[in-house]
Amino acid sequence: MRALVLPEPGSAALATVDDPAPAPGEVVVAVGAAGICGTDLHLLAGSLPPAVYPLVPGHEVAGKVVATGRGATLVNEGQQVAVDPSVFCGGCPQCRAGWPNLCANWGGMGITRPGGLAEYVAVPASWCEPLPEDLPTTHGALVEPLACALHALDRAGAVIGRDTLVFGAGPMGCLLAALFRHAGARSVSVVDPQEGRLQVAERLGATATAPAVDGLTAPDGWHVVVDASGAVPAIEQALRVVRPAGRVVIVGVTPPDATARFLPYELYAKEVTVVGSMAILHSFGRARDVLTSGLFDPESLITHTFALDDVGTALDTMRQGRGEKVLVLPGKAH
Repeated sequence: MRALVLPEPGSAALATVDDPAPAPGEVVVAVGAAGICGTDLHLLAGSLPPAVYPLVPGHEVAGKVVATGRGATLVNEGQQVAVDPSVFCGGCPQCRAGWPNLCANWGGMGITRPGGLAEYVAVPASWCEPLPEDLPTTHGALVEPLACALHALDRAGAVIGRDTLVFGAGPMGCLLAALFRHAGARSVSVVDPQEGRLQVAERLGATATAPAVDGLTAPDGWHVVVDASGAVPAIEQALRVVRPAGRVVIVGVTPPDATARFLPYELYAKEVTVVGSMAILHSFGRARDVLTSGLFDPESLITHTFALDDVGTALDTMRQGRGEKVLVLPGKAH
């Protein structure tokens, strides 16, 4: 089969590799759509510590089951599924405490095992979330990022009647804008330097947008501020503008060695709560349900689709920050 292979950091090429075969308890999924996100760019740059090279990236995957291994009874051949990419051991203190996303041996499809920027991928059947057969496969590829956004919503806590602010109007920021609005937030403000992205955020529920936070206000200050940009200056601003007793959620991914400056006294005096939101936690099935409920229009997020042959252009599009969700459709010409 054809797949995007990263032999080492800084190097990527479309290559022919062995077709995957399902081990006991596994299935093979013919990838219909695979999303590209910032994590894939970190993998290409070699700035994601758990990564094991050479690797096939791609962790936002939907497709159809085409083969099943012995004992793989949770899904059937021909069934359309989205794939939860999380790998965890189940035995470390974090897993036993109910935090598998913080597993001491954490990994993921497309990070520590072959991913979905390929024609086929083998995964445990337990990772597969069945999708309605009439759901476009491109929509199914949004389950994984939506699951991450739902975990961030969980970390934000109750937002009903509160003023919220999101830095970054990429796919994650726009999904959070939609979730905050439907969770009852009094206002949803979004900051991003790109006007086109702000327009998407407005369609999905943002009540106010601006290229810089100075262009926005909230009656009593922002109760919940989320950084979905991964930009250190945005995180520093988030810590400054959150209201007293407010909460800051960091969901954007910075380089591992990035540092931010803040005033500890200000966090103390304002009693600000700062939390991280790492990947997916008990939210993948809920994301499937939210996606299929019609709460938001997935087409608002999908701005680019590419054939697997054009995966290099897809990566460049993502790197340049153009549009919103970039999808690769293996085996299809577009």
